[in-house]
Amino acid sequence: MKIGYAGIGIMGRGMAANLVRAGHDVTVWNRTAARTADLAASGASVAASPAELAAACDITMICVSDTPDVEAVTLGPDGLLGGLGPGKLVVDHSTISASATTRLAEAVQAAGAEWVDAPVSGGSEGAENGTLSIMVGGDTAALDRAMPFMEAYGASITHVGPIGSGQMAKLVNQVLVVGNALAVSEALLLAEAGGLDLDATINAVKGGAAGSWMLSNRGPQIIERDWRPGFTIDLQQKDLRLVLESADELAVPLPGTSLVFQMYRALQRRGLGGDGNHALVKALEEMAGLEIGTN
Repeated sequence: MKIGYAGIGIMGRGMAANLVRAGHDVTVWNRTAARTADLAASGASVAASPAELAAACDITMICVSDTPDVEAVTLGPDGLLGGLGPGKLVVDHSTISASATTRLAEAVQAAGAEWVDAPVSGGSEGAENGTLSIMVGGDTAALDRAMPFMEAYGASITHVGPIGSGQMAKLVNQVLVVGNALAVSEALLLAEAGGLDLDATINAVKGGAAGSWMLSNRGPQIIERDWRPGFTIDLQQKDLRLVLESADELAVPLPGTSLVFQMYRALQRRGLGGDGNHALVKALEEMAGLEIGTN
């Protein structure tokens, strides 16, 4: 079975590398071809276009930034559609619009191929360590075909429903992510103002009901003023835009998520969109006139 991977970015690089390490026959493509060099050195083949990638592979994975990017990779000139046919499968690990997912799936199905939407969560660490959570929408038989390969980088793979369901589940995930990010930011700001040892405070609370992945993994980074991204503010904002668009369509109030969206927007205005999403705390620090970990 030949596996293709389109999109060698902050998430795709680790996922594709895990496929290669697992011994699979992998071909990769990236808009900036130079970013495929290390994977090629590890044994992956490199395609010149998405169409060439799809033609050469039985299953093609995608992980790119936004809905227009997936549309371009799939439907654009030299897009995947040019190389798809009966028996082929596309697995989209990007986080994009659920309605666009349905349209893309229909175009791929019209060519005789299949589509699965399978957005991921776990940051660049999860992609590199093979511990991602994957939320899958699509046909059960299609998922069964893709499962042995997704297991190279996913520790939790859950089928949540038909096409588009994976994208909706990812939006739910992102509501929880930013809610946790806000809670961690507020808690550490309070601890700083109260004169607590921040590392000891995290150790004191992370094992109880207050514990979370965000606290354990991003809390120490906040204390160290380490803003390297597992997931950037700019990408988080893209996901929150999708969340709020869906909430508007469904007439669901999401006041907490809306607040975080505006706080991230303020940070983007300051040129901080490339920071990790845990830099949300900087918006609170600006309000408080206090920086965590510097006193």
